[in-house]
Amino acid sequence: MIFVVILILTAAVALGGSWYAYRKAFYSPMEGRGEVKPVKGENYDPYRPEMRRIYQQLKERPFETVSVESHDGLSLTGRYYHVKDGAPLDIGFHGYRSNPYTDFSGGSELIFQMEHNLLLVDQRAHGSSGGRTISFGILERQDLLRWVDYSIERFGSDVKILLYGVSMGGATVLMASELPLSDNVKGIVSDCPYSSPLEIIQDVGKKMGLPSWLIRPFAILGARIFGGFDLTECDAREAVKHTKVPILIIHGEADGFVPQEMSDIVQSNPRMVARHTFPNADHGISYLLDTKRYHKIVTDFISRVL
Repeated sequence: MIFVVILILTAAVALGGSWYAYRKAFYSPMEGRGEVKPVKGENYDPYRPEMRRIYQQLKERPFETVSVESHDGLSLTGRYYHVKDGAPLDIGFHGYRSNPYTDFSGGSELIFQMEHNLLLVDQRAHGSSGGRTISFGILERQDLLRWVDYSIERFGSDVKILLYGVSMGGATVLMASELPLSDNVKGIVSDCPYSSPLEIIQDVGKKMGLPSWLIRPFAILGARIFGGFDLTECDAREAVKHTKVPILIIHGEADGFVPQEMSDIVQSNPRMVARHTFPNADHGISYLLDTKRYHKIVTDFISRVL
């Protein structure tokens, strides 16, 4: 009898802890998804005027709303910005609980200067896209394939595609690099990505005072039971070993959210992966801290892969 009680209590703790982990890390309510909120943190204060300028510039630019269906039946939406017929197409994937306007205001400015067309997508469980579960790039990398297929179908079999990602979007494009990407995909630019979904969750939990040994099982179970995905299915470090697409990684050395060491994965495939770090840059603001250098690094990479 005691054994049965212990078993029931253990199962209840495991289920309750897993549900809490799912709600905390993976669940995305519908309310407030479309809101564009200011980035928190005093480290961003010096850059706020420029952030507002480039944000407003992107917001006022005309776009076409487009959509695809995910492999598991979700409606995914995006914003297509047309610049020039026959130009390369850049597809941007934003970060965790963020949005394209916040994460690609600066990047879009550079993309438009290069006269590329731009497709900014709402990742699943964000913005206008369907879904209630954020999988830290695991399911999102499959969504990426649908956006690539859509782009080729719409713009032709000769369209040249570049993939961009910031934070979780940066991890998404890296983890997608091992998938059977079309030859149309010529390059990948990943800004401040993490090495794996589980590692970033454990790191954030550690900053909250929670030990990794406690976070790991509940996060894995929560993802599996309530999110329907395997949190350990893939990671960026392993994925880039198998890529056939050139990759550029950029990371701020003072990143307070994703430690810059997490993107130090060049050794996984030095022939295909290059990495540049920006001293004193916090999460996602390398572009703002040294725009001139950022421009040169990205444009040199794009010129090479195209």
